[in-house]
Amino acid sequence: MQDPVYEEAYQGHVIKIYHDPDSESPREWSNLGALICWHHRYRLGDSHRFDCPEAFLRDLAGVSDQSDLSLDRLRERAERKAIILPVYLYDHSGLAMNTIGFHCPWDSGQVGFVYVTLETVRKEFGAKRVTKAMREKAKDILRAEIVTFDAYLGGRVYGYVVERDGEEIDACWGFFEHYKLDCLSEARAVVDPLILREVQRPAAAEQGASPPPS
Repeated sequence: MQDPVYEEAYQGHVIKIYHDPDSESPREWSNLGALICWHHRYRLGDSHRFDCPEAFLRDLAGVSDQSDLSLDRLRERAERKAIILPVYLYDHSGLAMNTIGFHCPWDSGQVGFVYVTLETVRKEFGAKRVTKAMREKAKDILRAEIVTFDAYLGGRVYGYVVERDGEEIDACWGFFEHYKLDCLSEARAVVDPLILREVQRPAAAEQGASPPPS
């Protein structure tokens, strides 16, 4: 096995954090948004049938190929039917993705969109009308999906192994982004009840013991 990225002794156990070498792409999950990208070297996001951003926006907006609307106008039309965020890719010694852009203009640029239709939002929230608050919440979900996919692209997916006396007693994989926030806390949460049971066992045995002879 590879070397751990983090290791600690905890309550008589050893917790080791590793990179997850077989992590599943979060785009295989049940996401709220669809991630539509175009890149000449990488296959990013979800499968789609559009050969360019203009074709995608025309389809989403319901505008014919004969119209001469600019990309900005097409997006304005499309946003009447969907919530859309731009997606940017940074490609230099690895890949990174976000919805706000990067400072380096040479190795980064817009690579696509993440979007959800208003119809899907209404179904998801059980509403007849998409309010401003719902729009903002949907945008937050879309941004979070890109943060997770960015972690996947950057290899920031982890798993833990809990050992005692050199023997593995528990393991779990597929923690994204910051291993100290979720992966490590989950591993510690595995150990804590084990220690509690060990503490309670002698007390329970003592309570159930026969009284000493008089």
